[in-house]
Amino acid sequence: MSIQVEQLTKVYGVQKALDSISFSVKPGEILGFLGPNGAGKSTTMKILTGYIPQSSGKASVCGFDVAEQSIDVRRHIGYLPELNPLYTDMYIKEYLLFAAEVQGVKSHAQKKVDEMIERVGLLPERSKKIGQLSKGFKQRVGLAQAMIHNPQVLILDEPTTGLDPNQVVEIRALIKEIGKDKTVILSTHIMQEVESMCNRVVIINKGRIVADDVIGKLKQGLSGDMQITIELKQQISVDFLKMIQGVKEVKQHGKKYVLRCEGDLREQISVAAASNGWILLSMSAEGESLEKVFQNLTRRA
Repeated sequence: MSIQVEQLTKVYGVQKALDSISFSVKPGEILGFLGPNGAGKSTTMKILTGYIPQSSGKASVCGFDVAEQSIDVRRHIGYLPELNPLYTDMYIKEYLLFAAEVQGVKSHAQKKVDEMIERVGLLPERSKKIGQLSKGFKQRVGLAQAMIHNPQVLILDEPTTGLDPNQVVEIRALIKEIGKDKTVILSTHIMQEVESMCNRVVIINKGRIVADDVIGKLKQGLSGDMQITIELKQQISVDFLKMIQGVKEVKQHGKKYVLRCEGDLREQISVAAASNGWILLSMSAEGESLEKVFQNLTRRA
């Protein structure tokens, strides 16, 4: 495992920020690490990156213990914190060369900097001081410094903050590409971002893990309900659809009907359409939205 967390606990005075959490992340996996504000996400990431010690439990990165082999851990991690710390009086290239030196990049450092500038889309701004950049381009500089030493593990806290829609698409594509051969932990409040990039999700609430699963199973695991959307050539009464066993609710939008069902009822709907002479133009199914799952899990006492 690239990351192994076992019974990790962190106590600040009398407040328990983390309460015996355990999870692991494999190489090539992009993990969505989710939770409401104050749930313990940042505390976990700070422990994994060696910024703060745990109170008890164990954590390792690439086989190195975060408490006993902190320097080795940091060599294998690239970290972009939520509040991106940058030296605003430095030029982009100057800062990235400095970051490369700090991370021990000794050979072809200039070439590596040029590659990172191109990879994260900083070419148009490459001659500017960091203080002259927009928030979105500053975020790209932070991402470049996190990757400058080619780490095996990337920990990204709100990596698309401040980016415009086009930049968001580009950075998401970059993170997905990076995730093919690296381990990535991604913390964000944007559920669409999680669904587009992550293989698996860990949800933490009040210092405890409340969910750990692949997205598809997580979206169906709470209630087992599915949302099935159909489009018919003609309008029909919603009462006909409610008569199908397992259909809990039907909402009509013109000739489109959204059915909340106990499981996957596409076959039953197709049979009903054929039996009643309805012309079925399209049908799609999905589980509960990840946002709804998140709300259900983190609103619990």
